[in-house]
Amino acid sequence: MKQPAADPAAGPADEADTEILVGREEFDTLQRDLDQALAKADEHWKLYLGAHAEMENLRKRTERDVQNAHKFALERFFGELLPVRDSLEMGLAAAGGDVEVAKLREGVELTLKQLALAMEKFGLREVNPVGAKFDPSEHEAMAMVPSDRAEPNTVAQVVQKGYLLNDRLVRPAKVLVAQAPPKPA
Repeated sequence: MKQPAADPAAGPADEADTEILVGREEFDTLQRDLDQALAKADEHWKLYLGAHAEMENLRKRTERDVQNAHKFALERFFGELLPVRDSLEMGLAAAGGDVEVAKLREGVELTLKQLALAMEKFGLREVNPVGAKFDPSEHEAMAMVPSDRAEPNTVAQVVQKGYLLNDRLVRPAKVLVAQAPPKPA
């Protein structure tokens, strides 16, 4: 910085005052620059913290998505396999007790048991809600039936079983829902 020319008439006190004024201006300029730099650093720190939090949330979300993908990878497969299981169960029910069909029935029973165990092993669970309160998120009402044995709005009969895969609904149970019997007139 350029020093002002010394005035021959000015005494030593005037020179000191001038130097103080120049020093004060330099100090004020430096203080302003420092304040601006600190404000900018604070702004960048906040941006860094926001980006760091966003990355952490993304990491957690991605981890959760991968876990769910592993957990529910078999959902479509079981959805396709359930009608096969239903057919085996209906075939057994239709076979009855005929002696000629006994060996075939035994084979189908073993196959069905093996299929059920394999499905359970991978987290598929049967929903058999007879007597439970009707829940539209887990049950599909096929009809309302008058019943004096079951409470109104409870499942009186299961038409087709429902299934959960790792506690997530794969297929709702198709049910008949009890209603109070009509009152005699």
